[in-house]
Order: sequence, then structure tokens, then C-alpha cells
Amino acid sequence: MNYVLALFLPPLSIFLTGRLFLSILVFLIWVPAIIFSGGLSHPMFIALAWILIYQDRADRRGG
Repeated sequence: MNYVLALFLPPLSIFLTGRLFLSILVFLIWVPAIIFSGGLSHPMFIALAWILIYQDRADRRGG
């Protein structure tokens, strides 16, 4: 479910992985990037969110 949320709101999905400071930082960069680039930088934030979600799940599994 968090992977789908990362498609639309990457900062929120990063927040749900428990990384508060990083989610605030990403939000402050994400909003102007979406406005000024017309959404061209959005895939970069999706990839970052997916990587962090994957790492969080790997840590929970113990691997």
C-alpha cells in the first residue's frame, strides 16, 4: 500500500516509514520541483520513497 502512496505523495510515504526529518526535507524540495519543472523531477522522489520503503521492510524482516 505504501508503494502506491509513493506514486502520488512521496513525502507522506517517506514519513510513514518513520523518517520525519527526511520527509520534511523532501517535501520542501518536492513542492517547488513539481511546480517549476512541471513534474519532470517527480520520478526521482518516487524512486527515493520506494528505496526507503524497501529498506524499512528489509530491516523489519531482520535482513
